[in-house]
Amino acid sequence: MKNETSSGAKMRTPDKLYEGYVFDLDGTIYLGDELLPGARRMVEKLREHGKRVVFLSNNPTKGLKDYVEKLTRLGLPTPEEDIVNTVVTATEYLLRNHPGATVYPISEQPLKDALSEAGIRMSENPEEIDIVIASYDRGFEYRKLQIAFDAIWFHGRAWLMTTNPDRYCPFPGGRGEPDAAAIVGAIEGCTGGKCRVNVGKPDPVMLETIKGMLGLDAKDCVMTGDRLYTEIRMAKGAGMPSAVVLTGETKAEDLENESPDNLPDYVLDRIDKLIPEDIWSESGWKEDDG
Repeated sequence: MKNETSSGAKMRTPDKLYEGYVFDLDGTIYLGDELLPGARRMVEKLREHGKRVVFLSNNPTKGLKDYVEKLTRLGLPTPEEDIVNTVVTATEYLLRNHPGATVYPISEQPLKDALSEAGIRMSENPEEIDIVIASYDRGFEYRKLQIAFDAIWFHGRAWLMTTNPDRYCPFPGGRGEPDAAAIVGAIEGCTGGKCRVNVGKPDPVMLETIKGMLGLDAKDCVMTGDRLYTEIRMAKGAGMPSAVVLTGETKAEDLENESPDNLPDYVLDRIDKLIPEDIWSESGWKEDDG
């Protein structure tokens, strides 16, 4: 199925169903507190056909229970085992690779709670911090930056990791707010150091978690999101087909300036265009009733 948006961008949509589907949440399945057009019927149709559906998010300001509650409230009941976010991957990464480290999370409460529950030691004393975690933190302040600066630059013992590389979190109406990349930038700017590890999209830490959840070959799954530099890049690195939906950060005009190597297999103006045209016809779907 091929068509054009009002801007003239070419849409490319699948002509078959895959065995597994990986979906970003913010800007892809919902925006704010509303499902995006076609999201509910698409997920229901995939589940009806017995396809594996998992959700992932780079947003570390929520725990898995928060996502379960939100998806259920929006009409998409989903168990915790079908959701992963950077609270999960950050905690798993530290337990696996740095189990004895003392960390300083510049983050909101869900990440701190997960670290505490996992038995990971946290401190605000720069003299004993091994790892500074830069995350999405709407309570970021100069005091926190000073602690990170002292731990990394002055004492020279700590290094920097991040939960996710997103520049901003999209809001309804085209607005947004600064995300974890702003915190990383502030710390890198004053210390002269570089972030060593990202546990969110598009890096391998989250990718390995997703592959374990799916239990399928990468070529039999499709990853869908609204950002070329996170979901789409991660899919390409895994040899997984990918789709970008133009309901979040990426706009049609952005695709015109990208090299072919960065472009996804599919371009969708709405999320339910992942469903092949023949199933649309069988289901009696129309765009204005999704």
